[in-house]
Amino acid sequence: MTEHQHQHPGAGQQFAWQQPQAAPQPTTPQPVLTPGYPGYGGLPPVAEQRAPRRGSRLRIGLAGLVAGALIGGGAGAGVVTLLDEPATGTGSPTSAQSVTIENPDRATTATAAAAKAAPSVVTVYVSSGSGAGSGSGVVLTADGYVLTNNHVVAEGAGAAGSVQVRTADGTLYDAEIVGTDPASDLAVLRLDGAEDLVAATFADSDEVQIGDVAVAIGAPLGLSNTVTDGIISATGRAVATGSTEGDATVLDAIQTDAAINPGNSGGALVDGAGEVIGINTAIATVASGLPGGQGQSGNIGVGFAIPSNTAQRVAQQLIETGDATRAFLGVTARNAADDQNREVGTGAEVVSVEAGSAAENADLQAGDVVTAVGERPVTTSTELTAAIRSKAPGETVELTVRRGGDTRTLEVTLGETD
Repeated sequence: MTEHQHQHPGAGQQFAWQQPQAAPQPTTPQPVLTPGYPGYGGLPPVAEQRAPRRGSRLRIGLAGLVAGALIGGGAGAGVVTLLDEPATGTGSPTSAQSVTIENPDRATTATAAAAKAAPSVVTVYVSSGSGAGSGSGVVLTADGYVLTNNHVVAEGAGAAGSVQVRTADGTLYDAEIVGTDPASDLAVLRLDGAEDLVAATFADSDEVQIGDVAVAIGAPLGLSNTVTDGIISATGRAVATGSTEGDATVLDAIQTDAAINPGNSGGALVDGAGEVIGINTAIATVASGLPGGQGQSGNIGVGFAIPSNTAQRVAQQLIETGDATRAFLGVTARNAADDQNREVGTGAEVVSVEAGSAAENADLQAGDVVTAVGERPVTTSTELTAAIRSKAPGETVELTVRRGGDTRTLEVTLGETD
C-alpha cells in the first residue's frame, strides 16, 4: 500500500443531496471548440498522461469490446480502435437552464429525475496551448468538489492549461484539479470560492437492473443542461477505451441507450429517482466499411458510464490524498484459445504470475484459464480486468479456474496498486 504524506482540504466529506437553488441566469459565450482538445475533436493524449502502473500487467486482450470515442472528445471509433477525426463544428453561445416540472400532471419519470439531478450537473471548460472546449461534471459537495472524467481535464493539467466550471444556475468559477486517476478515467476539481452548491445524491450502482430508466445529463457539443433518456441496456460491461493496449482504460461499465454525445463526458447518468448511478464516459461508434472512410462519431445508442460505487470510492480517495488505488490481482493474461488456436471466448488464460502477488498467494498458475470471478462469467482477458477493477482492494473473491482437464475454485484476497 502506498502511504501518502499530504491531506487535501475537505477530506472525509460525504456526498449528500441539497435543495435546488436560484433561478437561471444568462451565461457568457462559450469558448470555440477546436481540434486537439480532449473535450472535442481529437483523441485524448491518454498515453502521455498515464503514468506506469502495476495494474497494467493484467493484460488487455484485443478481443474485448473497445469503446468508441471518449465522450469528452469528438473522435470516432470502431469496434477495435479509436479513429481520430477533426472537429466539424464550433461552439455557440447558450443559456444556462434549470429543469423544473411546469405541469406535474404530465410529468414523466424522466422529467422528475431531471428536475432533481440537473442542478447538480455542471459544464467544464478547459483551455490549453493546443485548443479549448467543454465537458461535463457532477457536484460532489456543497463547498465545491466536482467529479468529472480524467480525459476531460487532461490538457488543463499543464502549466499553460486552465479549467473553469459553470454551474446549472449560470455561475462561472475558476477551478483547480485536486487529483486524477487515468486508470479509472476520473478526476476531481475544486471550485474557487464556491459554497451552497447542490450536491448530487448517489445511488448504489450494484442495484441497477437491465431495463431500468436511465437519464443522461450533461453538455453534449457544449450545449449545457441537456437531458436525454433511455434505459439501462447492460451492466458489468467490460469496455476498453484506447487504440492500443498501452493507452487503454478498462471499465466495468453500465451500458445505456440514452443519447450520449461528445461533451457528455463526466456528466451524470441517473435513475428514475434522479440519483446518480454512473458517470458518462464513452460511446461505441460504427467504423466505415470503405477504405479510408470515417466512422460515425455521434450517438448510436451504445453509451457507457462508470458505475457510481466505483466513482464515489475513487472520488473520495482523490479528495483525501490526490491519488487513488485499485484492486490488483497480479497476473498477465490473454484471451484463451481452443485446440485450433482460435480465440473463441472461453476465458482468460494466465500467461505469468507476479511474485508475492494476490494471484501467487492463491496458487494461480501460468496456463490456468479463469472462467469466472464470483458469479460473473469471464470469456476474455478484458472481462477479467474489468471484473477485478470492479472490486475494492482487500476484497476476497472466488475465481473459477480451468487447469488442464479439471475445474477448481480459488479464493483470492485482492492486493492494491496505484
